[in-house]
Amino acid sequence: MFIKILLTVIFLAVTVFVGIYSRKQANNVDGFVLGGRSVGPWLSAFAFGTSYFSAVVFVGYAGQFGWKYGLASSWIGIGNALIGSLLAWLILGRRTKLMTQHIHSRTMPDFFGTRFSNQGLRIAASIIAFVFLIPYTAGVYSGISKLFDMGFGIPYEYCIIIMALLTAVYVILGGYKATAINDFIQGIVMLGGIIAVIVVVLNSQGGLTEAFNKMKEVAPTAHDLESPLYKDFQPGDFASWFGPNAISLLGVVVLTSLGTWGLPQMVGKFYSITDEAAIRRGTIISTIFAFIVAGGCYFLGGFGRLFGEPVWNEARHNYKFDDIIPTMLDTAVNSDLLIGLVMVLVLSASMSTLASLVLTSSSTMTLDLIYRDKRATADEVKSGEIDDEVAEKIERRKVVIMRVLIVFFIVISVLIALNPPTFIAQLMGISWGALAGAFLAPFLLGLYWRGVTTASVWACFIWGVGFTVVNMILGNPINPIDCGAIAMVGGFPVVLLVSLFTKKLPQAKLDSIWKCYK
Repeated sequence: MFIKILLTVIFLAVTVFVGIYSRKQANNVDGFVLGGRSVGPWLSAFAFGTSYFSAVVFVGYAGQFGWKYGLASSWIGIGNALIGSLLAWLILGRRTKLMTQHIHSRTMPDFFGTRFSNQGLRIAASIIAFVFLIPYTAGVYSGISKLFDMGFGIPYEYCIIIMALLTAVYVILGGYKATAINDFIQGIVMLGGIIAVIVVVLNSQGGLTEAFNKMKEVAPTAHDLESPLYKDFQPGDFASWFGPNAISLLGVVVLTSLGTWGLPQMVGKFYSITDEAAIRRGTIISTIFAFIVAGGCYFLGGFGRLFGEPVWNEARHNYKFDDIIPTMLDTAVNSDLLIGLVMVLVLSASMSTLASLVLTSSSTMTLDLIYRDKRATADEVKSGEIDDEVAEKIERRKVVIMRVLIVFFIVISVLIALNPPTFIAQLMGISWGALAGAFLAPFLLGLYWRGVTTASVWACFIWGVGFTVVNMILGNPINPIDCGAIAMVGGFPVVLLVSLFTKKLPQAKLDSIWKCYK
């Protein structure tokens, strides 16, 4: 216990120190939200990766999908690396950086309002982002608490509150620069930790070959057979290339990979990177990071059936999937040092994601709802209506409001996490489905196609949020994860079709925006 506590205390002390170290760079809005748009490739790539992969992936997704698809769940990690990281950087990175800097956009709602000349879009997008980032944050808290309960015996509720307080401290102190530096440190811990855990877990089963042979012999449980997922199950499917249900697996790959393209906290990483050369280097770094961390998590989860059947939740008529990874670790890992490393690994993954989520939510509410005219201060200074000192005070006031909203956002998500409505993967499915269903298509197409109309963006907002919420109200007749994937992909035909029949933006406006690419 001493070793576990020592490692955790050292880790937490470093994160708080980084927050204190970075506080001088967080006195104005650009510094607090974007790190002054001067964050290098290594910090940006690790910030992208650590925001992507949290305890939601390590505990919730790896456990649930490893159980459902066996070793084929590794395809989810490969999809995350190739689609969620590599293609995201290649397709979104440069254009996002150039256009958002050209139109002075600091947030995704700000992008919609300025790119499509409609402040109503900006307000609607900020409300959607704030509301649907909450269940994702609650899922992260829930995931990290499962591991801490296993490693330290600390009650679930105390874990959630402690993590919330610590995350709030360093984000409030140092803003985006503090989160980026901490993300780099936490990313290194994640890389080393996941490799060590995989080695130990496989050794507990006699090595990779023996563990693989055991998976060939595994069959669905009686509870599994109640699901249509296994209606065509063949012996050895849990060790096959595409698992017992390739179509269902594809839906998960789409949700967890393509979804990052439409999430405000992920896309925001491209706003802050220094230049195009840094984007090229960041693309390589981010992809390698994702292959190791995401691929490792899902590969590990694929062996979950070798460690016993999880508890069946009769009330919800499903397994307690969130207990699978903690059970694997509790069974396979008998080293206090390694358990301590696992605790720090999950802390690293989760606190980086939490920091990104709360910073995104607070900046969105402040800049897109409370102070909607982002150019007012600059214009007033230029015209002589106010002096630099007054403008600086306004900037500081915005930062104060963001810090207050960080606390507000954390409190709400903690309350949900203390009594979550469903298990971790479903919380994430609801969040990603609504956010990416609403934002992905208009954001991506808005970077490349002049023909996207304001009406089509409104239509996609209604589609993404409406489809997800109606499914939830009806009791999830479509699994939230499949629902999220449908919402994302369905946004593209919505935007394309509506754009063909609605009023286009003025040509002069489009020419002005497209200058950024010349």
